[in-house]
Amino acid sequence: MVTGSEGLVGRCLTFALERHGYAVERMDLREVNGTPPGDIRDAESCRARAQGCIGIIHLAAFSRVVWGERDPRGCWQTNVNGTANVLGAARSARSRPWVLFTSSREVYGQPARMPTHEDEALQPVNLYGRSKAQGERLIVEARGLGLCTSIVRLSNVYGRCDDHADRVVPAFARAAAAGAPMTICGRRHTFDFTHLDDTVRGIVTLVEALEDGFKNPPPIQFVTGRPTTLGQLAELANAAGGSRSRLDDGPERNYDVAHFVGDPSRARELLGWQADIPVEVGVRRLVGQFLEAARHVAPGPKVLSAAPPCDTAAATLGRPSA
Repeated sequence: MVTGSEGLVGRCLTFALERHGYAVERMDLREVNGTPPGDIRDAESCRARAQGCIGIIHLAAFSRVVWGERDPRGCWQTNVNGTANVLGAARSARSRPWVLFTSSREVYGQPARMPTHEDEALQPVNLYGRSKAQGERLIVEARGLGLCTSIVRLSNVYGRCDDHADRVVPAFARAAAAGAPMTICGRRHTFDFTHLDDTVRGIVTLVEALEDGFKNPPPIQFVTGRPTTLGQLAELANAAGGSRSRLDDGPERNYDVAHFVGDPSRARELLGWQADIPVEVGVRRLVGQFLEAARHVAPGPKVLSAAPPCDTAAATLGRPSA
């Protein structure tokens, strides 16, 4: 079962799991190929969908920091109460599925050390980060009730045209492809941008490890370990689009983490995983997707549907080497 199956990660992950022979029960607020919508805030809906599943990958969330600031109650109901419902569904299912919870680098707040290891203290600075940290606590507590659970922490995942248009990587890539201005809100802010294909490959590797008996692993983050400033990101995108965009500076938000670079060593040691797609390659691919979409689809929202289900993930995933 994949909650949030129609989101950025969910669509590519579902495709990859099916390519690996898994039957996937999709759960999303949107209707999927005739499957009725499902809401993780509805405990009964979660219980019904979880019956017979061997595992639950819990992606569904208020997935943006800015959404949490605008709607704190909705963020908490979805990210915390919804996670409690998913765990309740797993406990009530006769199949006793494991639960894989997708968390975020936002749980660290502004880390004291970088590259940041998974054992760094959780000190979130915004509501979204606090909701994810509370979700992690629920996941760990569920182990005492007999569930097998795991936590993965994601960092600035990107890689498709049909991502949220105001997220920084697709926003820069779209502007570069159109030759439009880019607004950089924190030119020196530094992040660990992880390509969607690498992220999906990491999650599937962990899924197969859980199926092989890897019980209650420590939190694992799928990160590159490479810092990229927002200024550098804008320059990469602009170069990929033919250097036609003007780069402007914009205001910074007081609830954003300014710097994060993750330590990928635990994922490498436990799962044999490491990121394969450098940000230079990933951004160039994404700008290319926008350019290709613009050549074949009339301008407007329909451009966003032109990207393939995923790029290389389904072809490169394999069983863990460690």
